[in-house]
Amino acid sequence: MSKIRVRFAPSPTGYLHIGGVRTALINYLFARHHGGEFFIRIEDTDRARFVADGVKNILESLAWAGLANDEGPYLKDGEVLEKGEKGPYTQSMRLPMYKQYADQLVKEGKAYHCFCTADRLDQMRSAQEAQKIPPKYDGLCKTLSAEEVTRRLEAGEANVIRFKIEPGRTIAFKDVIRGPISFESDTVDDQVLIKSDGFPTYHLAAIVDDHFMETTHVIRGEEWLSSTPKHILLYEAFGWAVPEFAHLPLLLNPDKTKLSKRQGDVAAMDYAKAGYLSEAVINFLAILGWNPSDSKEIYTLPELIKEFNLSDMGKAGAVFDRAKLDWLNGQYLRALSVEEADRRAEPFLKELEINKKAFVSYAAAFNAARERAVTLRDVAVALKELSTLPDYAVEMLVWKKSSREIALNVLTQLSEYLAGIEGEWKEAHIEGILKEWVTGHGFQNGDVFWPLRVALSGAEKSPPPFTLMEIFGRDESVRRIKLALAKLK
Repeated sequence: MSKIRVRFAPSPTGYLHIGGVRTALINYLFARHHGGEFFIRIEDTDRARFVADGVKNILESLAWAGLANDEGPYLKDGEVLEKGEKGPYTQSMRLPMYKQYADQLVKEGKAYHCFCTADRLDQMRSAQEAQKIPPKYDGLCKTLSAEEVTRRLEAGEANVIRFKIEPGRTIAFKDVIRGPISFESDTVDDQVLIKSDGFPTYHLAAIVDDHFMETTHVIRGEEWLSSTPKHILLYEAFGWAVPEFAHLPLLLNPDKTKLSKRQGDVAAMDYAKAGYLSEAVINFLAILGWNPSDSKEIYTLPELIKEFNLSDMGKAGAVFDRAKLDWLNGQYLRALSVEEADRRAEPFLKELEINKKAFVSYAAAFNAARERAVTLRDVAVALKELSTLPDYAVEMLVWKKSSREIALNVLTQLSEYLAGIEGEWKEAHIEGILKEWVTGHGFQNGDVFWPLRVALSGAEKSPPPFTLMEIFGRDESVRRIKLALAKLK
């Protein structure tokens, strides 16, 4: 086998879908596992739906995901540049090549000019639907004489170039994931190759580019499966080698419908903006539809590269389980050092104007904030809540098995006791001396630790009081206890 070369070829008709990142990832893992090459190609021939900053968003999304390409476009200081010897890697810069090969097919009698108007095509489809016939071009222009075609072209009549599908053929291939597949050519439409605006369709441009960019494996979404027979026939028409195909299972919503905007975030950078870690998202996407031999769920990127095998991909659609992603992200978040996690959380901390000096022990505050957090944004929100004592109801200070009088007595004695403690003020030490104090005064743990925790946090749910006391330090802890006493009196 020649050196493996695979591509991720998105269309900038919108922001990169999270499913697109998954397709890029599978191509990337396949290339890296086999010591091959991974390149990016921008398929921007759909000018009607072209989004101006779509290319930058695609490249930003892939850079965030850590999927570095060997060839093709990349971002440097906000500018889109290209690298590689087989470019340009942007289809709008390759238009003369597509026209050359479309004209070659016309000359060889394998394609033809079609002058049918949009109105005629609409009427044709409506009639076919009424007869319950699968919609397909009826081949009207296929029978035009060479003289009439020349006359209409010279008159400047709008037209497209269509591929002439050979009837009565079985088109068979072996999909790397799905095994043997076949289509009957009689069910395949005479596909448009060059549109009336002079731009190629995906079908022609992708085949020409994959040939000249020496793509060995086309790994793409299941939605392209029905286009594969057209592509194989095009390769044959040009006399070019056909690459291997692998069609990835769809990503599904929990209700088994195709993943869509109506049921949550789908743009890749939505996850970055929400505070998800790229390595957690990559781990999550890799195991969607991939069935490794072991029962592991957490993989580093090098481990994924080592273990990945395209033949281990399932055929059925993979459910995008947001709860699973949240769990994975939490695992990754808590595995980072405080310094690294804090660095990554910085944009969210700035957005919420977190004052790190509000905490005597910022490290303890950060650890407490991320203990139950899912995302970096959650950490910032938790830190914001910790930094400001809310105006809470006095009833919250009373443990369900206690009374207001006991809460008042406990906090009065505690405020005096804690104010007199000198020396170390760390969580473990504070916990030790407070538990001794509870035992020595004959209280139950709930009598003491419930009102103390609420006094320190002002919240129904919060980190343990010992953690909070290290976070705030002695003076702020005592101040908050005295504020609680004022509520109880």
